[in-house]
Amino acid sequence: MGGYELVRSDDAPALAVDLEAGGRGPAKRAAGTSPAPAPARQRLVSLDVFRGITVLLMIIVDDAGAFIPAMNHSPWDGVTVADFVMPFFLFIVGVALALAYKRVPDKLDATKKAVLRALKLFCLGLVLQGGFFHGVRSLTFGIDLQEMRLMGILQRIAIAYLLTALCEIWLKGDEDVDYGFDLLKRYRYQLFVGAIVAITYMTLLYGTYVPDWEYQTSGPGSAEKSFLVKCGVRGDTSPGCNAVGMIDRKILGFQHLYGRPVYARSKQCSINSPQNGPLPPDAPSWCQAPFDPEGLLSSVMAIVTCLIGLQYGHVIVHFQKHKDRIMNWLIPSFSMLILAFAMDFFGMHMNKPLYTLSYTLGTAGAAGLLFAGIYTLVDLYGYRRPTVAMEWMGMHALMIYVLIACNILPIFIHGFYWKEPKNNLLKFIGIGA
Repeated sequence: MGGYELVRSDDAPALAVDLEAGGRGPAKRAAGTSPAPAPARQRLVSLDVFRGITVLLMIIVDDAGAFIPAMNHSPWDGVTVADFVMPFFLFIVGVALALAYKRVPDKLDATKKAVLRALKLFCLGLVLQGGFFHGVRSLTFGIDLQEMRLMGILQRIAIAYLLTALCEIWLKGDEDVDYGFDLLKRYRYQLFVGAIVAITYMTLLYGTYVPDWEYQTSGPGSAEKSFLVKCGVRGDTSPGCNAVGMIDRKILGFQHLYGRPVYARSKQCSINSPQNGPLPPDAPSWCQAPFDPEGLLSSVMAIVTCLIGLQYGHVIVHFQKHKDRIMNWLIPSFSMLILAFAMDFFGMHMNKPLYTLSYTLGTAGAAGLLFAGIYTLVDLYGYRRPTVAMEWMGMHALMIYVLIACNILPIFIHGFYWKEPKNNLLKFIGIGA
C-alpha cells in the first residue's frame, strides 16, 4: 500500500548502482571512455515481501477475527495480531519514501506530486470507507454526505505519507554518514518534527479537559434514546472520557464517526466479550457511542510511525554492507520495544484506538525486527522462492486492498445472481446472505 505504489521513483533518479540491493555505489570511469548506461532501478524485494505479508495478515484478520480473538482487534488496552497491521503499513510507507527521495532535483515539483498523491489516496478512502458501498450483502450504494465517515485507513495513511514526504523533501542535512550516529545528525530536523508531534499528542491526550457529553442512538424500529456520559476529567484514557474521542466529536461530529466502536466488545459492553454481544445490565452509558479508530488525534501519532520507518529507509540509502544495515535496524528496534513495555508496565498502556506512545514504539520496534528478518532471509541469503507469493502481493497491495479488504470484489460477484439476489455465488461458497 505504501512504497512504490504510493511513492514512485520518478521523484528521484536512480543511483548508478542500486543501493537498495546492496550495491557499492557509482564506479569511477577511466578518462576518455564513454559513461556506461545506468542499470535499471531494482526494487527492494524484502520491502515488497514485508508489504505482502502485511496485506495477507490484514485479509486473515478481516476473515478470522470474528472467530479467533487473537486475530481481532483488542477491545481497548493491549494489542493483538490485528493491531500490528496499520503500523506495519505506515512503517513500510516511511521506508519507501527514503528510497524514493534519495535524490530530489526539484523540491517544488516533488512537493506538488506528494500533495497530489496524498489527495488522491484520501479521496479514495472517502469512497471506500465513507459508507458509499453498503456491504457484501447489499446491492445498493450511495451515501448521505451529512453522515459520511470522514476518517479511515487510507485517509490516515495519506496524512502520514504527506507530512513524512515533506520532511524528506525539505528537512535533510548534507552531513556525511559513516556511522549510525551520523544519521541522527543528518536527519536531526526530521527527528525534531517527530518529537514535536509526539509531545503535542501527549499534551492533548493528558492535558485536555473532557466535560460530560451526550449522544443519541436508535435501532431499527425503536425510538431515539439519549445517553449522558459523565466525565469532567483530564488525562483519562478510558473509552468514554478520553481526549481522542472528544476531539473527533467536536471537530468531525458524531455523524461522521465510525458507528461500531471496538470497545463494544469489551467486558463492560458485551456479555460475550471479546466478541460482540448483548449489553450487560450494568453497561456504561458510552457503550453505544460512536468512536473512530482512525480519528484525528490518533492519526497524529501515526505520523510518528511513518517517520520512524523513514529513518530505517535512510539506513539502506547510506550503508552498503548488509551487516551495517541489520545492526542499525536491530539496535533501535530492541530499544523501542524495551521502552514500550516499560511504559506499558508503568501505566501508559499500549492502545491501538488511542494510538498511544507505547503502542507507537512497540509496533514500530516489532516492524523493524520483522523487516530486518525478512531482509536477511530475502536480500542477504536470496530465499526468494518461498516468498514469491508475498512479493507479488506486496507489489499489488493497493489493488488487493481495494478489491478484497474493502469488499469491492465480493460486492461485484454478488451482483450476478440467479432469479433472486440471494441466489448468488457468494452464498454458494458460504460468504453471501
